[in-house]
Amino acid sequence: MKTPTRLALFGAGLAIVFGSAFMAGGALIPHHVASSWTQEVNARHPSQGAGTEPVRGVSLSAGDLMLGALTAPAAIGSSGVLSFRIQTVAGVPVTKFDTEDTKKLHLIVVRSDGTEFRHVHPTMNDDGQWSIPWRWDAAGPYRIFADFVPSAGALAGKNTVLSATINVEGTVTPHRPWTPSAVSRVDGFTVTVDGSLAAGTASTLTTTITRDGQPVDVQPYLGTYGHLVILREGDLAYLHAHPQDAEPTAISAQRAGKISFMAEPPTPGRYLLYLDFQVDGEMHTAQFVVDALTTHQ
Repeated sequence: MKTPTRLALFGAGLAIVFGSAFMAGGALIPHHVASSWTQEVNARHPSQGAGTEPVRGVSLSAGDLMLGALTAPAAIGSSGVLSFRIQTVAGVPVTKFDTEDTKKLHLIVVRSDGTEFRHVHPTMNDDGQWSIPWRWDAAGPYRIFADFVPSAGALAGKNTVLSATINVEGTVTPHRPWTPSAVSRVDGFTVTVDGSLAAGTASTLTTTITRDGQPVDVQPYLGTYGHLVILREGDLAYLHAHPQDAEPTAISAQRAGKISFMAEPPTPGRYLLYLDFQVDGEMHTAQFVVDALTTHQ
């Protein structure tokens, strides 16, 4: 997505997706917790107006669109296809999408405890069916996010994120509780994130990528230098940020291994960060855990 679009979407408009309540690590998110979060966001963004949705994508549908039935392998160890359609609420498949970040649709798949993160790009046939070869590595409930921009209809030209939950059969090994972490070591790289988050306040997060103690040249990936997905712990509220320098022109900064993002979390709480970056033609994903603090206005 282009930088102005991404900055507008974060918080009051950056793609935020969550289910009002769903399985998260085997525990159901209480309704009063989800309601409290929503009320706080409404209070922070009263300009949205009555009847609007300051926290976007809170269900399978948005506007006149919805996520069609998902199909995928039922259990770990089975190879198959993950597929779905974007359709109108009347059941008409949607086949026209704008290109963003060189793709018509971005698919984020993550287990409800924040593990097993994947950012992939399925292909669409003439009937509007999106599909990608798939194999699950771990059992458990998963959240699936479809991130796209429809070319027509009530949401034409607007970033839209629809989400659904799917359960994968097998023995679930729960992840240990998340604790704040500003350093990620992945594939021989050390990646750090600097900056703080405050609810309802735009903040800058800067990631630095090194290898053997030296900064690396970060290459453009899907049209920009990095992609940052942020998930709120508990309900997996979904936010997708791009670098402040979205176009690959800030050569000196990128050669220093630094990528900066603007973020405005809607509520206090713990957030799970996933940074996709490319070095030497290979894509890597670093993970961090950052707490967003309460601000008093």
